[in-house]
Amino acid sequence: MAPTVFPAAKETTVTLSVGSDRRGFTLIELSLVVLLIGVSLAVVLPNINRGLQDREIRKSALGLAAVARDLRSKAVTAGVPQQLVLNLLQSSYIAGRRREAVHLPGEVRFASVQGGESIDRDTKKFYFFPNGSSLGGEIVLADGEKSIFYSIRLEALTGRIAVAPGHPS
Repeated sequence: MAPTVFPAAKETTVTLSVGSDRRGFTLIELSLVVLLIGVSLAVVLPNINRGLQDREIRKSALGLAAVARDLRSKAVTAGVPQQLVLNLLQSSYIAGRRREAVHLPGEVRFASVQGGESIDRDTKKFYFFPNGSSLGGEIVLADGEKSIFYSIRLEALTGRIAVAPGHPS
């Protein structure tokens, strides 16, 4: 029986070495690539900025919640009520017996504060008691444009402190 010869095996294939094609890119191809990069940047950059703002507000809310938890823990441990004083006008707070205020960073502001004890129009005080309870309330932080919110809820009876993103309730 004679061996089978495939027709493609009889043809010679010529391959060019890499880089021997001198054609390059056309102006239209380069323009399309630049246009796609521009559109991508227009979509991505605002989201990056919003993500950075969200991170700053979230970090501030988690920091304030940690301070409140620490005050609650100190009240239970020491058997002495502790207080958290918020200065709404200066966007700052004083925790416990400290004298210096902690200022919220950059564009972070108190959007609303419910509960607690009003000292004056711009100052609120929250107490944490030795039995683990607190006055209760909600502290809402927002960016300067009030487009990003994080709320810190202080449960009155249980003393539970929770942070949640979203609009104030």
